[in-house]
Amino acid sequence: MIIDGKKIADEIQQEIKEKIQRLTTRAPCLAVILVGNHPPSQIYVNRKTQACEAIGIHSVKYELPETISEQELLSIVADLNRDPAIDGILVQLPLPPHINPTKITHHIRPNKDVDGFNPYNVGKVLIGETDGFLPCTPLGIKVLIERYAIDISGKHALVIGRSNIVGKPMAALLMQGAPGGNATVTVAHRYSTDLKKFCLLADIIIVAVGQPKFITADMVKEGAVVIDVGINKIDDPRKKNGYQIVGDVDFENVAKKCSFITPVPGGVGPMTIAMLLHNTFLSYQLAMQREQDND
Repeated sequence: MIIDGKKIADEIQQEIKEKIQRLTTRAPCLAVILVGNHPPSQIYVNRKTQACEAIGIHSVKYELPETISEQELLSIVADLNRDPAIDGILVQLPLPPHINPTKITHHIRPNKDVDGFNPYNVGKVLIGETDGFLPCTPLGIKVLIERYAIDISGKHALVIGRSNIVGKPMAALLMQGAPGGNATVTVAHRYSTDLKKFCLLADIIIVAVGQPKFITADMVKEGAVVIDVGINKIDDPRKKNGYQIVGDVDFENVAKKCSFITPVPGGVGPMTIAMLLHNTFLSYQLAMQREQDND
């Protein structure tokens, strides 16, 4: 079965939209910071701000020159941290080489860290606490697994890729002693040997390595669940634009062996944006609760 990430993402966005329409206070607000003229980043930011506006989340976009200093960027983040009208802060990565992205994301207050990158929120994921913000892509995968009623308890899950954005938090979520968890988790990376052996043992494979069609049919056992996080552009003269978008999985051939599989595009990608909206609305709700508590 193909896991329709776009359908689930649309359902979630509609659910949030209906909640926002019932609000009697201000609208939730997301601040998005874009540094430089990196074309893919511009596309991603536009998609995120358009998604916000479509469901009633106000977005404020900061388009900054590539020459901005690290200290100037930190000052903008500090101002947004203090602004009570801002519920979430997103700094679009990558940043120019002279700016340390870890330093920037660490300065976003945990209660406005809707990307889930602040060490405080990362720590909550690792110890299984649920009152922080989960990184959007792993959270989106978790929601897809839950909404398709895929039981992973006791199953062997293989996460290929150990990035701080996807691989590490995904592994932590899969092993939590909670619904949508309780899996036995293996994490593979570029230094792992005999990857095919691990793949063939896995009931669930989640791959995020950025290599087109990296996972082939001979690496997947019958009935496995395959979640493809990769987004790759490859040349294709048959297409009008000369290229096609593919994942890290050879979808056409691997899908024949899977019980569930995500396509690219239309799988994990839409869920990442939906979870950003979810986190922003959650941040807003928590901010409103704090205001009531202080009255």
